[in-house]
Amino acid sequence: MTRTIHLALHPYGVGGPGQHGLWKDPRVAKNASIDIGYYIRQAQAAEHALFDALFIVDSQFINATYPSHYLNRLEPLTLLSAVATHTRHLGLVGTASSTYNSPFNLARRFASLDHISGGRAGWNVVTSFDTGTSRNFGFDEHLDYATRYGRALEFVQVARGLWDSYEDDAFPADVARGVFLDPERLHALDHAGEHFKVAGPLNISRSPQGQPVIFQAGVSEEGRDLAAQVAEGIYAPGGSLEQAREYYADVKRRTAAYGRDPDHIKIFIHGGPVVAATDEAARRREREIFEEDNDFASNLALLGRSFGAYDFSAHDLDAPFPDVAHLAEKGGRTGAAKLIERAREQNLTLRQAAESVNEFRRSPFVGAPETVARTIEEWFDAGAFDGINLAFRTDEELELFVDGVVPLLQKRGLFRTEYTADTLRGHLGLPVPANRHTAARTSQNG
Repeated sequence: MTRTIHLALHPYGVGGPGQHGLWKDPRVAKNASIDIGYYIRQAQAAEHALFDALFIVDSQFINATYPSHYLNRLEPLTLLSAVATHTRHLGLVGTASSTYNSPFNLARRFASLDHISGGRAGWNVVTSFDTGTSRNFGFDEHLDYATRYGRALEFVQVARGLWDSYEDDAFPADVARGVFLDPERLHALDHAGEHFKVAGPLNISRSPQGQPVIFQAGVSEEGRDLAAQVAEGIYAPGGSLEQAREYYADVKRRTAAYGRDPDHIKIFIHGGPVVAATDEAARRREREIFEEDNDFASNLALLGRSFGAYDFSAHDLDAPFPDVAHLAEKGGRTGAAKLIERAREQNLTLRQAAESVNEFRRSPFVGAPETVARTIEEWFDAGAFDGINLAFRTDEELELFVDGVVPLLQKRGLFRTEYTADTLRGHLGLPVPANRHTAARTSQNG
């Protein structure tokens, strides 16, 4: 089978990390992040372009310094349930924390979205980046890395067990015999593990795709290992071509080491293409975007997120970068470690470190449509990704990509010209997981 590119859309709303000035753009509605009409329009545009999925990020902690979109946004599963009723094919991927949810409730909510959408749901499993989230759930401290990732692995295992509560033929609904449920096809989970004790069964049947698709976005050793064990889709950090290739090869290698088919895990990199009539015009626009977002106070707050939303404004900006390594252990450890290492090696002041978190970096996917399509093809052929999680600042910029770049990818045979499946698993070329109880019985009888 010819390998083709997968495309997902990640709406920015009024602007997340690094898009500090987006809310000021006159083309962006100031209530976009809580306007369901905005998300429906984005989803319908993505579906018209034959994209694989819509991806919604989330977090559950804010303070006044957080990005505009984070301050006032809709809960992902509620949002996606509404979008599901206005789309037919597009996958619907929502972010939810394994640290601050219970497996039974979250498994039920994703199973519900899967049914509402006809088998298009995906769960982006996060362990929660923001340390302050703990105080919103009655805990004094955020869990450490090892505990969070151990809990995440068990959480996914429990959810998958709950999603197998009913076998596919559990409901004969035979009026003549007066039999609605075949009780032999209903199974309690009776899970008792290190982090969870869940009896089950779940009170909702399997969807047309069997189970929601599991996504994950780990960069650390623990994150990569979790992805290799349970993920079917990954949101990768991207970076340079070489960095993307290294990450891609590493995760595929780890996946195979766990006895899984590497083709059954699809790796998406982040992409914020800038498309214009000419390469020169696109590069000009790319620089304009940087200037629109280059706000020092926001950059300083963004730096603090990697250290548990730490307030760096209390320090002398022109003194050496302070010793805050102890704050990273329960927060964004991987990103924080890189910041600390760079500050030490380059002898950066706090001001310089803050400026570095949003310094101008040229994107590879910028230019005229032909240039962007050619670069996407080069990265794809080089083994840097299976798909791109696309983000656009405005509806107009999404349209430029859809109308200019997508047809060129289709002409090259790299992207679909029509939907050939109705489920997210079908779009991604992933198998429908067999119900474990059906498979066990079949094995015994065979």
